[in-house]
Amino acid sequence: MDPNSGSLGNTYPDVTLAIIAGGQGRRLSGVPKGLLEVEGRTVLARLLALAPRFGEVLLVANAPEPYARYALRTVADVVPDKGAPGGVHAALSAARTPWVVAVACDMPFISPDVLRVLLDARGDDVDAVCFDAGGRVEPLLAVYRAALARVWRATLSEDPSLRQLLSRFRARLLPESALRAVDPSLRSLVNVNTPQDLTRYAVTLPGD
Repeated sequence: MDPNSGSLGNTYPDVTLAIIAGGQGRRLSGVPKGLLEVEGRTVLARLLALAPRFGEVLLVANAPEPYARYALRTVADVVPDKGAPGGVHAALSAARTPWVVAVACDMPFISPDVLRVLLDARGDDVDAVCFDAGGRVEPLLAVYRAALARVWRATLSEDPSLRQLLSRFRARLLPESALRAVDPSLRSLVNVNTPQDLTRYAVTLPGD
């Protein structure tokens, strides 16, 4: 079942949906991971099914050409070679809304309910909301205040981990139990990175 199906539910006009494409899937024959297919649709298309809930959609891609058919507003990393923190920074810098929800382009199973848990945990005293699952902070299933962009960039030069970076802000880390309450099997956290993942999650390469 498509996790994005169903009624529109809550809407968030003050939030940008930022899809972080990053590099290409070197372990997957160089295929741009957003173009991997699940149940006949690309992962990017599945994520875009969430778009009506948000004020705008932004694609962060250093190699945007493969995604041109989607006609998305697209930006590249401002500070190159910084991985997920660099992709988040690019989204924060380019957002036209006060908040950004960042998701990875290779996460096929993100559901509206999971995003609702993140977004409902925002507050005037909070700059970022992330899940802490299995002792790991999830940077690309998280919500950030766009105003963090300037300080975030200054911190990137130190190559911090996300946990170190978030320690400089007012971050709310949600426990794994908060995620399991709406996603018992933690499928929202699935990244498709390897040929084994293709089989495990019934993902196909474009044209297969």
